[in-house]
Amino acid sequence: MNQPQRDITLRFLAEPQDVNFGGKVHGGAVMKWIDLAAYACAAGWSGRYCVTAYAGGIRFVAPIHVGSLVEVEAKVIYTGNSSMHIALEVNACDPKSLNRRLTTHCIVIMVAVDQNGQSEHVPQWVPETEADIKQHESAKKLMEMRKQIGEEMQIFVE
Repeated sequence: MNQPQRDITLRFLAEPQDVNFGGKVHGGAVMKWIDLAAYACAAGWSGRYCVTAYAGGIRFVAPIHVGSLVEVEAKVIYTGNSSMHIALEVNACDPKSLNRRLTTHCIVIMVAVDQNGQSEHVPQWVPETEADIKQHESAKKLMEMRKQIGEEMQIFVE
């Protein structure tokens, strides 16, 4: 039996069409790359089609320049019944130097669904290393914080 794939790294070059008016890669392009990596990671773990349920805590730490080699690393840090919490990190560098630097990081929650859009069960991920355990615990704390944020945000959707 094949093991589910817990992590994935997408690599590509930042292209001129990804640039904003300030000459740097715009946040929307980075968010698209994050969503693509989160999907690939979640699908690899679950073996199912997945949809984005939440993207949050995104931090744009440093700009990405056109021509940079971009790496989007995604890994499962928590699983529910049908959801997978994916930690993502975006790093970039000049492809000639390969001195990677963190540019963006966040958490995305993906949900496995069937052809009718109904949620489907995903394999449970069990943390093994000390780092895995810390990330797993952090994901659980973030779930509680999102509940509080969701309650506060209700004023904007009523």
